[in-house]
Amino acid sequence: MKFGILISVSLLVQVTNGFTPAQPAAGSSRTALRMNVDENDISKTVKVGVIGCGRIGLVHLEAITKAPGVIPVIVSNPTVSKAEAAAKQYNVPKFSNDAMDVITDPEVDAVWICSPSQFHAEQIKACAANNKDIFCEKPIATDLPETVEAINACNEAGVKLMIGLQRRFDDNFKRVKNAVEESEVGDPIMIKLCSRDPSPPPFEYVKGGGGIFADMAVHDLDMSRFLAGSDPIDILAIGSCHIDKSIEELEGSEKFDTASCLVRYPNGVQAMVDVCRQSSYGYDQRAEVLGTKGMIQTDNVYPNTAKIYKNDFTGNADMPYDFFLSRYNEAYVTETIAFCESLVNDTPVPCTGEDGLVALIMAIAADKSAAENRWVSFSEIVEQVYCAKPTECELVSQSDLFPASFRPSGVKDLLVPDIDQQKSEEGFLAKVGSFFNSS
Repeated sequence: MKFGILISVSLLVQVTNGFTPAQPAAGSSRTALRMNVDENDISKTVKVGVIGCGRIGLVHLEAITKAPGVIPVIVSNPTVSKAEAAAKQYNVPKFSNDAMDVITDPEVDAVWICSPSQFHAEQIKACAANNKDIFCEKPIATDLPETVEAINACNEAGVKLMIGLQRRFDDNFKRVKNAVEESEVGDPIMIKLCSRDPSPPPFEYVKGGGGIFADMAVHDLDMSRFLAGSDPIDILAIGSCHIDKSIEELEGSEKFDTASCLVRYPNGVQAMVDVCRQSSYGYDQRAEVLGTKGMIQTDNVYPNTAKIYKNDFTGNADMPYDFFLSRYNEAYVTETIAFCESLVNDTPVPCTGEDGLVALIMAIAADKSAAENRWVSFSEIVEQVYCAKPTECELVSQSDLFPASFRPSGVKDLLVPDIDQQKSEEGFLAKVGSFFNSS
C-alpha cells in the first residue's frame, strides 16, 4: 500500500506501523457472533438489521427471512411508516427512522445497507466503527476516494464487507462461469453481455444518477470481469441518446440512454457490453462466452415455459420478465444466503469490497473513454487516488502536492487487506513457522 511513502511488504514479514489493520476489540459484538456459533453447529442464529425499507430493502428483507439461521431484529427508514410496515410484514420486533439505531443495536451482528447511494459510505464506516459485519448494495460510495476509505475502514476494523452484485448469483450466469472455470469451452476468446431495460426511467431518476455506465453498465462490466477471471486492462466506450430526448440536456453520460463498451483483458481476451434503457420485448439480459473449444450462452428468463403455435406466430406465449426484481429474485435470495453462510461459518465473502471498487473503476473509465473518445487504461483511474492514511483519501487532481511516484499502481496498493485475507496470510505464516520449527 502507498500512503505518503512507498511501502513494500513481504508476504513472510509482518511489519507493525500506522497502517497495520486494527484487530477487533475484546468483547466486541464480532466476538459475540463467533462465540454464538460453534464450529460444528451451524444451527445458531445470526441477528441482523436492515437499513432502508424501499423496494430493494424489502427484497433483501424477504430474502433474509428465507435464509437459514438468520433473524432480522430491527429495520430503519427515514419515513418511519415504511419501517413500521416492513417490520409488521416480516415480523421484525423493532423499527426506527434512524439508521444509527440499527448500527448501534447491541443485538445486531450484521447490517444490510439498502439506503440511497449517497449514504452508503458514511453508514459503512459507522458499521465498521461499531464492529458490525456489512452487506451493502452497490455502489460502496459515489466517488472513488470515499469508496477506498469505506473499504479500508472495514478492513482495519476486521469486519466483513460484501457488496451486492447480484448477477454473480444468478443460475444462468453462474453456469457460464462454471463452464469457463471447468474449461468446457476451452480458453476464453470473447465475452459478450447485453443489458436492456423494458422502459426508460423518469428524468428525475437519470439526473444525478451518475450516468449510464455507473448506474446501469456497471453490472455488465463487473460480469465481464467475473467471467474473464482476471482484471481488465483498458476500455473503449461510446454512448448516444435514442429514447428520451429530454435527457440530452444532462451532463456527461447521464445524457446517454444507449452505450457500448469494448474491454481488453490479458491474453487478448475481449469483452463486449451493450446497454440500452429501453427494450420493446421485455427485460433483455444475456451472456455469451466463445472459447477455443466451443461457446456457451444464456437466454432470457420467462415467467413460464409455455409456447404458442399459430399460423402467424410460433414462440414463447409470454414476454420475458419486465422488471429486475422479478428477473433476479432468486439471485437476491442466493446472494443473501451466501453472505449469511459466510457470517455463520466465518468464511470469505463471495463478493468483496475490492470487487465493488474495481466495478466502480471500470464504470469511471468507461465514462472517461466516452467523454474523450479514446481508449482509457484502468490504471489511469487508480493513479488518480492518493491516500495519506487508509481512511483519508482524495483525488490527486485536487492537489498539486503529490508527485507521480506516490501514486498507486493498482487497486491492491490502495487497500488494507480485508479480514479474510488477513486470516489466510496468518494461516500461511503459521504453516511456514511450523515448518521451520520442525526442521
